[in-house]
Amino acid sequence: MSIIIAGTVRVPSENLERFKPHMLAMLAASRAEEGCIEYSYAEDVAEPGLVRVHEVWRDQACLDAHFQTPHMATWRGLWPAFGVADRRLFLYETASARPL
Repeated sequence: MSIIIAGTVRVPSENLERFKPHMLAMLAASRAEEGCIEYSYAEDVAEPGLVRVHEVWRDQACLDAHFQTPHMATWRGLWPAFGVADRRLFLYETASARPL
């Protein structure tokens, strides 16, 4: 079974360019973690400032470890300065996956 995290956060569009280096640092650190299969952010083309989040983790233990990392604490600490809000993330447990 793997864990999928999917959803959105909002960043005021005027802050997004300045926030991107921090997003890239978070991506690099998270992708290097044990059990991280996929970790990505994408700005919605129809809604400036809406950032789509997609993560895949090997299991719950890896996700739990991710939440305890120093880069996660740094990441969350940056949110107020950049106006990150309206966090809507959901956890999905999957038994299998196959290409469409």
